[in-house]
Amino acid sequence: MRRLHYAWIIAAVTFVTLLITAGVRATPGLLMVPLETEFGWSRTAISGAVAINIALFGLIGPFAASAMDRWGLRRLVLIALALLAVSVALTTQMQRQWQMTLLWGVFVGMGTGVTSMVLAAVVATRWFDARRGVVLGALSAANATGQLVFLPVLARLVEQNGWRAAAWVVAGGAVVVFAIVAAFMRDRPEDLGLRPYGQAAGAAGAATPALSPFAALRMAAQTRAFWILAGTFFICGASTNGLIGTHLIAACHDYGIAATQSAQLLAMMGLFDIVGTTASGWLTDRYSSRHLLFGYYTLRGISLLFLPYTLINGSSALVVFAVFYGLDWIATVPPTVRLTGEAFGRENTGVVYGWIGASHQLGAASAAFGAGAIRSFTGEYSVAFWIAGVLCVIAGTAFLAGRSGLTPRVPAIAG
Repeated sequence: MRRLHYAWIIAAVTFVTLLITAGVRATPGLLMVPLETEFGWSRTAISGAVAINIALFGLIGPFAASAMDRWGLRRLVLIALALLAVSVALTTQMQRQWQMTLLWGVFVGMGTGVTSMVLAAVVATRWFDARRGVVLGALSAANATGQLVFLPVLARLVEQNGWRAAAWVVAGGAVVVFAIVAAFMRDRPEDLGLRPYGQAAGAAGAATPALSPFAALRMAAQTRAFWILAGTFFICGASTNGLIGTHLIAACHDYGIAATQSAQLLAMMGLFDIVGTTASGWLTDRYSSRHLLFGYYTLRGISLLFLPYTLINGSSALVVFAVFYGLDWIATVPPTVRLTGEAFGRENTGVVYGWIGASHQLGAASAAFGAGAIRSFTGEYSVAFWIAGVLCVIAGTAFLAGRSGLTPRVPAIAG
């Protein structure tokens, strides 16, 4: 029997890490109504803390990618997990709104920013030459699915034992993952005397060192490819983490659907997301990334335009939405990473994708806060769903209209 390449162990450890830490990041969406009830905080104020969390999650990414090259992937992930465990545990003692903003917003946002989509991109690029699209699809699915699949269990805990019980469980999950990473994670294949999985003997790795975060941003900002990818990923984040991930449970509550039932819908999305995003990685290895992204964004936009009418029809109609939206939840990641690598080079994929991922989370933060504000002013979420739907259709069209802008062309850097 051929010996199992250690890259697959690294992929499994990364999958578990992304799964659990994404669940940590999603927990405030479940706590929105309980916190509003216990403390009297407005939904806009709670959404503001979530928006900070999401924004930091994205903005930390480029610097995390650079720090992984300098100080080591394993060390950085362990620090992030420790920060998450301590911060979430401390939220059980909070009494004031600023404490939620500091703990859930700032500290949890910083910790999850390290264990983000950038981690998936770095691991897939560093450890895999072959099957990279499939691996990236699976890791991206974990990053999204973790936000959804644990919600039914946590919702039941909140319902039976209060929101603090759910916070303790989430903190405990971070501790367990800390132990797994400490035991099995390694920085590079060379640390174990290995080549990346699928790399032929004698093949050279990337000789050029990655750019620093700001140098990479200056370089990338000179290209149309960066603005197309970052702009559409902004819309991707707004329509997933920011809108549906943060507000669907609260929107269902407005229509008389119980939190446990709506959390099960999100969990269903998470399960179908594993299928959809892994399949997207397989498709990305074989077909045009532009055409795939056109289909993903356009279909997502159409589903959001009809979501207000789906909510009126109750939870049974939402099952169909959950399956469809789950398949498309973050299927955009593998083709986006592939286009990033083609445009900016393998050695810079992690750091440039970090900035593109930051745009994703800024979009999510904008939608998290904006949808909460729309709900406070209008009393419903319909306008927020319609805006997101139109933006998704525009994003899909950009990949057909912007074909020339996605041609691989890395500009020279002055100095």
